[in-house]
Amino acid sequence: MDPVHRARAESIRARLSANGPPTPAAFRAALLEVPPVDRDAWLDLVLALDEIPDDGPALPRGCVPYLPCAVEALLRLVDAAEVGASDVFVDVGAGVGRAAAFVHLVTGAAAIGIEIQPALVDHSRRLEARLGEVRVAPVEGDATALTGFIMIGSVFFLYCPFGGARLERVLDDLEEIARTRTIRVCSVDLPLPSRPWLRRLSSGGARELDVYRSTLR
Repeated sequence: MDPVHRARAESIRARLSANGPPTPAAFRAALLEVPPVDRDAWLDLVLALDEIPDDGPALPRGCVPYLPCAVEALLRLVDAAEVGASDVFVDVGAGVGRAAAFVHLVTGAAAIGIEIQPALVDHSRRLEARLGEVRVAPVEGDATALTGFIMIGSVFFLYCPFGGARLERVLDDLEEIARTRTIRVCSVDLPLPSRPWLRRLSSGGARELDVYRSTLR
C-alpha cells in the first residue's frame, strides 16, 4: 500500500474514537483515492482488524465459515441498493462487524450485525467501541431466529451465511417485515430462491451481487 494511503488510514483510525468518524462523503472520497487492489487492506487498517479469528464450535452445521466480504462488492451494493443515512442496514451473519461498520461509515446508515459465534461478536463489540458510535450494533444469536424481529431494518444483507432450510426461513421472516415496510435484500455469492414479493433490481455490475426490492407495500 502506498505510504500516503496508509497514513490516511491511520489518521482516520486515530480520530474514530476520539472525534467520531469523518462524514460519509469524506470517508468515501478517501477510500476512492486508494487503488481497488488495496482497499480491503486499507479498510482493515482503518478498523484495526489485524486478524480474523477462527470459527468455533458455535457455528451450526450447514453454515458457512466467516469470510469478510470484499470492499468492492460492498461499494456496489451501497450504490445499487441506494443505501442512505436514513436506512438501517442489517448484516445477516455479520462476523466481526466489518461490513456493518463499512456501510455505516460510507453512508451514515445505522447498522446492525447478527452473528451466532460469541468470539466473533466479541470482536464486533470491540470494533463498535473503537468507532465510538451508537449507530453500529452487534447482536449475538441465530439469524434464523432473530432476523424477523429486526423490524426497523430497511436493507438486509446476506454474504453467503447459509443455504437450504435456514435461508428459506430467513426469507419467510423478511416477507413479514416487507408487509409493513418496503425493504431491500442484497446477497453476495448467494442466489436467492424465487419469491413473488421480491423484485430483482440490479446485479450492481457484478455477477456475485444481487439486489432486490420488496413489492408488498
